[in-house]
Amino acid sequence: MDKEGTGDPPAKDGPKDKAFDVRRDHRYGVSRYLEDFEVGETFYIPSRTMTEALFAAFQLASGDNDPIHYDFEYCRARGHKNLLAHGLQTLIQTAAGAGTFPHQVSDSLIGLIEISGRILKPVYAGDTLYPLLTVSEITPQTTTGVLAMRATVHNQDSVLVFEGEHRYLIRRGAGHPA
Repeated sequence: MDKEGTGDPPAKDGPKDKAFDVRRDHRYGVSRYLEDFEVGETFYIPSRTMTEALFAAFQLASGDNDPIHYDFEYCRARGHKNLLAHGLQTLIQTAAGAGTFPHQVSDSLIGLIEISGRILKPVYAGDTLYPLLTVSEITPQTTTGVLAMRATVHNQDSVLVFEGEHRYLIRRGAGHPA
């Protein structure tokens, strides 16, 4: 317990009477700004196995009722080895929020402004997907800039099944060169 008896840890910087404020103080780390990023920098997103439950949840959320996504016999009759993932279900595996990126831009991110992609190979129920975001372009503007990231998804066999791009509008830091 601190010497005031409140149970709060003493502040490491600033006045000792400054109480912890969740809106101000709860963060993953120091926020980064546009000029803090480098082309080639990578952001790993945890792998995920595409279970039948995930297929059902995506079907419910999307309203896509094509039997290619939920009927085994229908899939097999059309030459597929298992349930075929929705294309958007593969794309969403690149959601930056599943990794550390949003925590690193908590004070500078204005928003996702564009997303694009191509489905390159089929993804089936039971496949494990490995998403990755890589900074591909940094375009400074006056007070903001656009951070482009190449988005890729590989399966458990290291086959590239999706590639695309995310574009984020990010604030520049206070000391950025004009």
